[in-house]
Formats: sequence, C-alpha cells, structure tokens
Amino acid sequence: MKEILFLAHRIPYPPNKGDKIRSFHLLKYLSASYRVHLGAFVDDSNDWRYASEVAKFCGETCLLPLDARRARLRSGKGLAMGLPLTVPYYADARMSAWVGRILDERPIHAVLVFSSAMAQYVAEYDSSPRIIDFVDVDSDKWRQYAAQKSWPMSWVYRREADYLARYERDIANAFDRSVFVSENEANLFKALAPEAKDRILSIENGVDTAYFSDQTDHANPYPPGETAIVFTGVMDYWANVDAVTWFARDIFPEIRRRLDSARFYIVGARPADAVQDLARIEDVTVTGAVDDVRPFLKHAHCVVTPLRIARGIQNKVLEAMAMGKSIVSTKAAVGGIEIQNPLDLLVAETSGDWVEVVSRILVDGLLPFRSERNREFVMQRYGWDNNLRRLGALLDRI
Repeated sequence: MKEILFLAHRIPYPPNKGDKIRSFHLLKYLSASYRVHLGAFVDDSNDWRYASEVAKFCGETCLLPLDARRARLRSGKGLAMGLPLTVPYYADARMSAWVGRILDERPIHAVLVFSSAMAQYVAEYDSSPRIIDFVDVDSDKWRQYAAQKSWPMSWVYRREADYLARYERDIANAFDRSVFVSENEANLFKALAPEAKDRILSIENGVDTAYFSDQTDHANPYPPGETAIVFTGVMDYWANVDAVTWFARDIFPEIRRRLDSARFYIVGARPADAVQDLARIEDVTVTGAVDDVRPFLKHAHCVVTPLRIARGIQNKVLEAMAMGKSIVSTKAAVGGIEIQNPLDLLVAETSGDWVEVVSRILVDGLLPFRSERNREFVMQRYGWDNNLRRLGALLDRI
C-alpha cells in the first residue's frame, strides 16, 4: 500500500465545523487506498478524546497541542520576518522533527497539505509530489475582514491579506498542484497566481445525505406555536458572529413586529460574548452546543445564512438543503455553489430585503416548508464520494 503524508492545521475530527468536515472526509477517503501518516494540531482540549478515533484511519500520527495564547505571541514574529502572521502561529519544532523523520524513513508517495500554514513543514522537500489544499483563498477573506474593521485592526488584517497572498502564490509555484473548494475559488486564485494556473483545480465539498435527511424522525425542539428561524454554525467564528449580530439586531426585530410568533434561534457551539449578548433581544435564543443540529433544521420554518464575509462553499447551506429546507442567504454565502436549476433559495443583501423576503416566507409561504428540489440537488451534485474521486484520479497520475 502506498504511503501519504497528510498535514492539517487542526485535528480532522469530529467533523462538526467547516474545515474539519472537509479534512475528515479527505482523510477517510485516502485511508481506503493509502497508508496515511497524519500530522495535526489540537486547539480544543475537548478534541483529545478523539485521538484514538483519528488513529483508526492512519499509520503514524503526530497530534500536538496548540495553545492559542502562546500561538498569538509567536505570530508576532511574522511582523519582523516579513511573513503572514498565520505561519509562525502554527510553527512548532516538534512537528518539524516528526515530519522530517517521516520523510526520511517512509516511502512517501505524495504529500497532501491542508491549509497554507502547514506548507512550511515541507517547503524544502520536493522528492515526492506535493499537493496543497488551500480550501479557500484565505488572503481574500482577510481583505474582507479589513474592510469591516476600524484601525488598528484594519491595518493588521490588510497586512495579513497582502503577505498571505504573496505566500499563497509562492506555495502554488512550488507545489505540484493547488486545490480549492469550488471552481469560483480556483478561478479567483488563477487570476492572483497566473503563472500556476495550469496546476490549479477544484475539488468541491460534499454532504452526508444519509445523515442529513429529513426522513429521520426528530422530535421538534421548538415550543408549540413558534415560527422558528434558525442559523447554525460554530459561534466563535468571526464571520458567523457578524452574521447573527446583523440579523438579530437589524433584521429580526422588524420581522418580529410583522409576525409575533417569529423566533430566531442561533444554534452552535462556543458562542462568543457578542453572540451571548443577543439572547437579551426579545425572542432570540442562543442554544450553545447541541447534541444534534438536525432537529433544529428539520422543524425550522426558515433557515438563514446572512453571512457578509464568506469564501468557498458553506457546509451549513449544503446541510440545510440536504435536510430539505428552504433557505434565505446572502450572495456571498452561496457564491461557491454551482446552481443550475431553480431552487428554493432566495438571496437578500440589504436589511430591508431580508425583512421582506423572510416575512413573506413566514407569513405568505413564499417558499415551501419542505423543499424536495433542494434535497435532490444536493444528493445529485454534492456527494463526497463523487467529488473526492478527483483527488483519487490526481494521486493516480502523479
């Protein structure tokens, strides 16, 4: 069995947030045909309990703790070194030593790096093909953050965008292939790194349509008589925090005035202080972590993704579609999804547009409570096995 070195900035388990969903399915797919040696960081102490689960898919593993406070201090070295701050953030001599040993001792067929920050560990290694899964064009995401922040953070984020863009180009020029989560992301990066355009491709995300299915019986988590609007996601991620804050403060109160049974549920782990504060708004509920997000999706009258900052494919959109739900979204949140046929999905950009669209869904039934065509679209277009075959074909060619 051929061997692969897989490096990820975060342990690829449990698959409960965007990057970990993708990295887990990559690991699971690869382990069926290769002996995979995994190097990754653990930035949540609760995730150590999953180390043995991850090991089932691997040959050797190197899982190292990542303390956010110390990592932030290390990242400051990037200012003096002319590097993006995320590179020293993930720098660790123990990981370097482990990677070096694996490369020296094992017959590595290929190296797969998940996220640009982990490329530093194989920057000088070119004996085997190297593939980088950027997922999104992160430099552009930092540029969006800069536009939303005031000084001095706007300066920090703009610097990160500029330095990371140069770093991303350097990686793309050095590595054999660069992978992105959607054709839109791949095309954007081709424009930023035209010299590497022939080695840039997309491998889209998928969704587990057997797990995310409205055919499963789930008890209704909402009290009788409520008309539930739901947002799902990890709630310490800044783009999610911004999205629910905007919706709860600027959009939902007017919806509530038009329909007194309307309730807004923010469902997801680790709610930041700014998110917890939203629970003070009348008829806004912040659940925190839940055992299963599916009941909240299945019984919601409307799923909303009001992300003003987004790149690539949003798993939360695919999961809601797989559950057969109608969705209201910003253009940014659905920009990576290649929609060819009409779906039960409406786009709103301004606060006024959001109020009108969501109100018409809740009051007038503008979109159906259950969307068969949304689920059918995801089942046909976004299955993991179909999408990851592109990775298998790529590894077979190199």
